[in-house]
Amino acid sequence: MTAIPASKPRRLRRAVIALATLGVLGAGGWFAWTTYFAKPDEHARYQFATVTRGDIEDVVTATGTLQPRDYVDVGAQVSGQLKKIHVEIGSEVKAGDLLAEIDPVVLQSRVDATRAQLRNLRAQLMDREASRTLADAQLKRQRNLMSEDATTRETLQNAEAALQSAQAQVEAIKAQIDQTESNLRADEANLNYARIYAPMSGTVVSITARQGQTLIASQQAPVILRVADQSTMTVQTQVSEADVSRLRLGMDAYFTTLGGNSRRWEGKLRKIEPTPVVQNNVVLYNALFDVANPNQALMTQMTAQVFFVVASARDALLVPMSALAAGRGARAERMKAAGGDARPPAGTGAGAAAGDGTRAPEAKKGPGGTPRTVTVKVAPPEGPLQDRQIEVGVRSRIQAQVLSGLEEGERIVSGMAAGDKGSGSGTARRTPRI
Repeated sequence: MTAIPASKPRRLRRAVIALATLGVLGAGGWFAWTTYFAKPDEHARYQFATVTRGDIEDVVTATGTLQPRDYVDVGAQVSGQLKKIHVEIGSEVKAGDLLAEIDPVVLQSRVDATRAQLRNLRAQLMDREASRTLADAQLKRQRNLMSEDATTRETLQNAEAALQSAQAQVEAIKAQIDQTESNLRADEANLNYARIYAPMSGTVVSITARQGQTLIASQQAPVILRVADQSTMTVQTQVSEADVSRLRLGMDAYFTTLGGNSRRWEGKLRKIEPTPVVQNNVVLYNALFDVANPNQALMTQMTAQVFFVVASARDALLVPMSALAAGRGARAERMKAAGGDARPPAGTGAGAAAGDGTRAPEAKKGPGGTPRTVTVKVAPPEGPLQDRQIEVGVRSRIQAQVLSGLEEGERIVSGMAAGDKGSGSGTARRTPRI
C-alpha cells in the first residue's frame, strides 16, 4: 500500500476555510451594499389603494322612533262605569263605529227628570196664558164701562196692571221652558256620549282603560284607547347640535329597522323643531319626516337608524380618505424640509382637469360636496411615486369622490407600511375631514 502524504489533509482544510471566509465576506458585503449604499425601494414604505368606482353618500346619522302621523286618543266626556269595550288592540275600525259604552242609567235618569220638568213648565205656561186671556178680557170690559162712565178710574188701572202681570208671568214661564230645553239637550248629549264612536278610520293601537272601570271626567277626559292611521308613519329623530346645522328642509332621508333586512324606507325632512331637548348636558333637536306604510310593515315605537343625505354621488370614482391624508402629510413633510409651507401652488385650483383633459360628471353638492383640490401620491406602473393634484367632491368618513385627476384602476398611497418609522406614518394614519 502507498502511504498518503500528511500535507494533503491540511491543504484540503485550508481550502474549505478559505471558501467559507470568502462566502461570509461576500454576504457581509452584499448586506452592507443593500443597507448603506443601494437606493432604497420607495414603494416598500407605503400601503396602496386602488381607485374604484361606486356610490358615495355624505350623511348625518341619528336614531329615531316611529309614530303614526295621524292618530286620536279617544276619551270619555262623561263619568260612569265603563260597561263594554267593543274592540281589541289591532282592530280595524271605520269612522263612526261603536268603540265602547258607559253605563247610561244615571244619565238616562237625568234626561227623564229634565223632560218631566219641561212638561210641568209647559203646563204652567198654559195656566199663565189662560190667566192672561182672562186679564185681557177684564181690561176690555173695564174700558167699555169707562167709556160709559160706569166704572171708576182705579178699577180700570187695576185691570191694566193685572193684564201686564199675567203677560210677565207668561214670559217668565217661557224663559224657564227655554232653559229647561237647553238642559235637556245637554243631558241628551251626555247620554249619547255614553256610547263612544270612532272619530276616524284606522287601527286600535292601544287600550288604556278596562271594562268595568269607573271613569271620572270632571277634571279631564280619561283616555280609553288610541286609534291611529298607520298608512303614513312619522320618524322622530334627535340630532345633535353639532349636526343640525347641516340639515335643511326637504333633504332626502332614509332609515333602516332592526330585522328589516337592510331595507331602506325613504322620505324627505319635513320639520326641525326649534326647541331643543337636553339630555345629560347634550343638546338635541327633533327632526321629523314621513314615510308611506301601505302594507303596515312599520309599527309604532319601532327603532329606526336614520340617515339624512347631505350630498351624494352615483357611479363615481372613489378613493379612501386615508389617501388624502397621506398625500397631504407627505407634501407637508417635503415643504417643511424645503423651508416652505404646505399651501398649494398658484394655478392649482378646484378646476384642475384629469390627465386626459376630461372632467368627471357633476354630482349632487351640498356642505359636504363642495369641490376642493388636494394632493395625493400616485404609484405609476414603473418608476418613482408621483404627486398629483386631484379635485375632490362628496366626502364621507371613509371615502371621497374624485371629480378629476385620477382614473379608475390607478394605485395611490393610502398610508405607511407596517413597521415604517418615518415621520409621515403618524400623518398617514389620521383621516381628517377636509
